[in-house]
Amino acid sequence: MSGVQVAALKDTDLFKSLKVGEHTLSNKVVYPPTTRMRALSDHTPSDLELEYYEERSKYSGSLLIAEATFVSEQAGLNGTVPSTWNSEAAGYVPGIWNDKHAQAWKKITDRVHENGSFMSSQFWFLGRVGDPQLLKDRGLDYVAPSAIYPDEDFKKKALAAGNPIRALTEDEIHDLIYKTYPNAARKAIAAGFDYIELHAAHGYLLDQFLQPTSNQRTDKYGGSIENRARVVLELVDHLTTVVGAKKLAIRISPWATFQGMKADQDSTHAVTTFSYLLHELQKRADDGNELAYVSIVEPRVQGGDDVEKSQQVGDNTFVGQIWKGIILKSGNYTYDAPDFKTLLHDISDNRTMVGFSRYYTSNPDLVKRLYEGWDLTPYDRSTFYGSSNWGYNTFDNYNRKRQFTKDIESGKLPKAIEEIEVK
Repeated sequence: MSGVQVAALKDTDLFKSLKVGEHTLSNKVVYPPTTRMRALSDHTPSDLELEYYEERSKYSGSLLIAEATFVSEQAGLNGTVPSTWNSEAAGYVPGIWNDKHAQAWKKITDRVHENGSFMSSQFWFLGRVGDPQLLKDRGLDYVAPSAIYPDEDFKKKALAAGNPIRALTEDEIHDLIYKTYPNAARKAIAAGFDYIELHAAHGYLLDQFLQPTSNQRTDKYGGSIENRARVVLELVDHLTTVVGAKKLAIRISPWATFQGMKADQDSTHAVTTFSYLLHELQKRADDGNELAYVSIVEPRVQGGDDVEKSQQVGDNTFVGQIWKGIILKSGNYTYDAPDFKTLLHDISDNRTMVGFSRYYTSNPDLVKRLYEGWDLTPYDRSTFYGSSNWGYNTFDNYNRKRQFTKDIESGKLPKAIEEIEVK
C-alpha cells in the first residue's frame, strides 16, 4: 500500500479549538478506539500501550480514545476473531474493572496529560459475540439480550462447549446498569480518564439491545423502540449520577451490518431506532445533562474494512439534525486526500470532530502531519491484531527514522509480553 499525500491543513477549521465537555481541544483530529491487543493476559495495560498512547498525544490539546476495554470478566473473553487477527492474542484486550487495571491506565493517562492532551475510555461488553468456550472455562455463562446467535459458527461453538447462549435476566440487567458499568466508571475516573465512551456500536451488547435482530425480548427491555433503548438510556442516566454527563459519551453505528446486525434491512429501520435514541439523549441535554459527544461510524466502513461507494447504504445526516451537541465522525477520511474535502465539509459546523484510526497507528505524529502537509506512512493491517511490538510501536514520526529488526515469528505470541508491566 502506498502512502497518502496530504495538503497542509494548518489554516483550516481542523485546527480551530473546540470545547468538548469540560475540556477545550486544540484541534478536531481524534484517535478513535482501535482493538490492538497489547495488554497482559489478565487484561492489565502493558508498557507497550504506555508508549503507544504517549507518542500519539504529543500534539497538545488532542483527544485519544483508548481501545475498547472490558468492563468485567464476563464482558470479554473473546476468542472468536476474524481471520486477520492473531487468535493467540485474542485474550490480550485491556480491562477496567479492578484496581490493578486502573493503576496501569493511570500511568498512561498521566503521560497523555503531561503532553497536554486528553483521553477517553471506551467501555466494551461483547454479549453474543463473546467466546462461549472461554466463558465456560471461567465458569461464566454465554449471555445476550435474547438467546439469538449471531451466526451458525457461534451456535456450533456454544453447543460444543456446553455453554448455549441464554438471555440475560432482568436482575442481571439491573446489575449491569447499577453495578458492573458504574464500577468500571469509578475505576476509569480513578485512572485519570477525561471521558467515558459507551460502546453501543458494531453488534456488541448495548447495540444488541437496541436492534430488533438481536433483541426479541417480551419484557420491559424488548419489543418497542422505547423498550429496546431502555438499557442504554437507564445506563446513561445512572452513570450521569456517578461521573456527570460532561464526562460521558456514546458510540453508535447505524449502518453497520457487522456481526449479524441488519441496519436498514432490520424489522425496524436503523434511522427509526437511532433517531429515537438520539432524541432521548437530546432531551437530557436540554435538561442540563448534555453528553460530551456522540461518536458515529460513517457508512464508508464496516468494522475495520472500507465499503465501496456503490455498496454504501444510508448516511448520518439525521444524527446532526437531532443531536445538537458535539459529534465525532469516523471512517475512511483519507479517500479524498490530499484535499480532504469531505473532512473539511464535516467540520464546518464547528461541532464535529473527525477520527483517524488506521493511519493514526502508522503515523504517531498524524496531527502534526495533517497540520504541515506531510505524507502519511501506509499502515500494515496484518500487524494490527497481534501481541508483539512489531507494527505497533515500530512506526516512526515524519522527522525521526529508527531501525527495527523483525525477529518474531509471524503469529507467535512472544512470551516476553507477560513480563511487560507498566512501571
